[in-house]
Amino acid sequence: MPFMYYGYGFVLIGFLIALLAQWNVQSTYSKYKKVQNARGLTGAMAARQILDQNGLYHVRIEPISGELTDHFDPRTNVVRLSDSVYNSSSVAAVGVAAHEVGHAIQYAQDYAPMRLRAAIIPATQIGSTLSYPLVLLGLFFGATPLMDLGILLFSLVVLFQLVTLPVEFNASRRALKTLESSYILDSDEVRQSGKVLTAAALTYVAALATALLNLMRLIAIRGRRD
Repeated sequence: MPFMYYGYGFVLIGFLIALLAQWNVQSTYSKYKKVQNARGLTGAMAARQILDQNGLYHVRIEPISGELTDHFDPRTNVVRLSDSVYNSSSVAAVGVAAHEVGHAIQYAQDYAPMRLRAAIIPATQIGSTLSYPLVLLGLFFGATPLMDLGILLFSLVVLFQLVTLPVEFNASRRALKTLESSYILDSDEVRQSGKVLTAAALTYVAALATALLNLMRLIAIRGRRD
């Protein structure tokens, strides 16, 4: 069977990996958002405490609609916490809030992988938009250089996902260490919160795997041209 046909398998495998990772984070989060922490601290309260401990008094905390829409915006120095995190005192909410604060601390400390990720975002956006059209145009017109350019551009997407891993894992390590050392959560609660953050981190592993499989798919399409 020509290598081209195996490309469809790459797409299916990537879809299943992403689906499994998303199911895992949703189910883990749903389980531990029902467990309240002993101190009764909400996600917003825990985030404010950690920010202040690190001298980041200027970083604001704002609510944002949705679930698991939490993020840190370095352009405005704002930690945005979703509805299910901002006012919740669950171990899941506190863990997620601490993770996002971890990104704020990374930004304040000029953490190298985060700086690199921010630098390649524009190129990554171009790559994700133009890679497939270039490969398909190259295939249609028999222009191998166009296909090679498309594959090269999509490689930037893979690079972005690769650089994202240390950023996310480091933020989670910072979060769990601070939650325990600052006595925001007790040891059992930190362990439970860690399960939520691990499940969330695995979605980024899945994203990298999916990007790699899509890159292999593009290479398979080019193989048809050869």
